[in-house]
Amino acid sequence: MSALRLARAFTGRDKVVKFAGGYHGHADGLLVKAGSGLATLSLPSSPGVPSSYAGNTLLASYNDAEAVTELFQNYPEQIAAVIVEPVAANMGVVPPQPGFLNSLRSLTSDFGALLIFDEVITGFRVAYGGAQSLYGITPDLTCLGKIIGGGLPVGAYGGKREIMEMMAPTGPVYQAGTLSGNPLAMTAGIETLKVLSQPGVYEKLGNTTSRLEKGITEAASASNLKLTISRFASLLTIFFTDNQVFDYDSVSGADTALFGQFFQQLLSEGIYWPPSQFEAAFISLAHSTEDIDLTIKVIAQAFN
Repeated sequence: MSALRLARAFTGRDKVVKFAGGYHGHADGLLVKAGSGLATLSLPSSPGVPSSYAGNTLLASYNDAEAVTELFQNYPEQIAAVIVEPVAANMGVVPPQPGFLNSLRSLTSDFGALLIFDEVITGFRVAYGGAQSLYGITPDLTCLGKIIGGGLPVGAYGGKREIMEMMAPTGPVYQAGTLSGNPLAMTAGIETLKVLSQPGVYEKLGNTTSRLEKGITEAASASNLKLTISRFASLLTIFFTDNQVFDYDSVSGADTALFGQFFQQLLSEGIYWPPSQFEAAFISLAHSTEDIDLTIKVIAQAFN
């Protein structure tokens, strides 16, 4: 919400492009085909949001650069920003296809709009520099959260100096928060980042996730069960479909009833998997080899 307010103030424009299945907080203007909880509960996107406000949100399909190009051509001087998860994780894990993020960077630059990377999930989780460091793309603004507080409530956004200097108290764009700079959350965040900056941390996360992915793949094959495992770094989603997943429509074709049975079976055996087909499983440094092997064993039983 604050990052979009800043983008609108900086560009002097009102419209924002988001992608179907992307969740960027519960601000009214972003609850348009939002993923995760809304997708799980089949809620409309969304009652209580004035159509006049939602009208400033333009929708495109994730991984569809042509659709974004068309929006810029139709609204050449009205789009303030494109906001995107560089790796979609609120409709389940859906990595960007080759060239997609580069296209967004080029389009926003060419049309004078800002590119906002929502790295609330991927920031510091997939790499110390986030997904943007892995893809070599520098957005104008970055949103962060979750992991940077070591599990405590915290959010942050940042970007280029000339943009950030518009924020109060140096600039005219209002911002405030009762818990801003909360000492407990800040201390937890600092200690978390110290751990993540140690050599070999992300390699360990990658190896642990690879072990889990391999075990799930072998268990599915042994059970003649058709599914798709979508993974990026330490993020992973099991889709109960054998179709390729690349956008919100493709993931919506997964068998959510079967996923529900799968989740309940794992829960009954003490394994807490993400409760929605449209959420990611996060592997952490706390997961041991024994934890992963037990999870694979229970998943194999559930598949059978």
